[in-house]
This record gives sequence, C-alpha cells and structure tokens, in this order.
Amino acid sequence: MARIEIPLPEAFVFETLLDIRIGDINYGGHLANDALLRLAHEARLRFFKTHGYSELDVEGHGIIMTDAAIVYKAEVFHGETLHFQLGFADPNKYGFDLIYQASHGKTGHEVARLKTGIVFFDYDKRKIAPMPGVFVTRFLREQQGVVAS
Repeated sequence: MARIEIPLPEAFVFETLLDIRIGDINYGGHLANDALLRLAHEARLRFFKTHGYSELDVEGHGIIMTDAAIVYKAEVFHGETLHFQLGFADPNKYGFDLIYQASHGKTGHEVARLKTGIVFFDYDKRKIAPMPGVFVTRFLREQQGVVAS
C-alpha cells in the first residue's frame, strides 16, 4: 500500500511546544490520531495569534480548512512534549497548504507530518475569498525566520 508523502517546506515560519495530556491518549496508550489534528489546530491558532490574527479575521477574512493529511512516524505518550514547526506550501489565489512537522520535544525525532489545506473565507457572504495581499506579502513572498511561541 502506498503511503502519503508530505514534503517539508523550504522554511518554517513558526514553532511551538505542546504538551500531551491524558485526554490526547487512546486505548492503545499512545497519542490518538484525532488528538494530533487537534494539536495541529492549536499550533495553527498560536501562529495566527502571534501575528495579531484569529481564524475569523486574517486581514479582514476568515479561514477554513479544506482538507487534511497526516503521516504518523512514531508513538507519543502522555506527559511528553511535541515540537511543532509550521511552514507554507502550494500557495494559490485563495489559500495555501500549511505543513506541520511534529517532533519529540526531548529527542528531536520526527513523530508526524501534517498538511492542512487552508482557504480564505468571507463568513458574511459564505463564500471563498481571495487571499489578502498583505498576508501574501508578509508570509508567502518573503518567508522570514522562525517565530516562536
């Protein structure tokens, strides 16, 4: 069976640490698959918040997630910490892919890669909206150094 491949971006623009809580653990005693997507959501929220945005207001438009893919590489257990790094890929008129690399906080070993498709959305009109030019200039034309939170 072919595995999904998620290439890493040329540069990461944000990083954060997230603790694994007991509610993130499944019956197998390790990180639950749905918990990893929730942790990625938290990392994304932290990225936006660091830049004065929310998921409902990024330069005047909200965002929505159009798809998600996850490649699991190692187990993670309660009490451990994950180091998330985020970067952009495949920008288009309406959005981009946000790539997440999750590594073990102590060992640095990669435990998962995620991709979420993000598009800008006008919640008043209930329609997809073009990516704001300020956002493009700020993040996609000049991927600057890592911002940590």
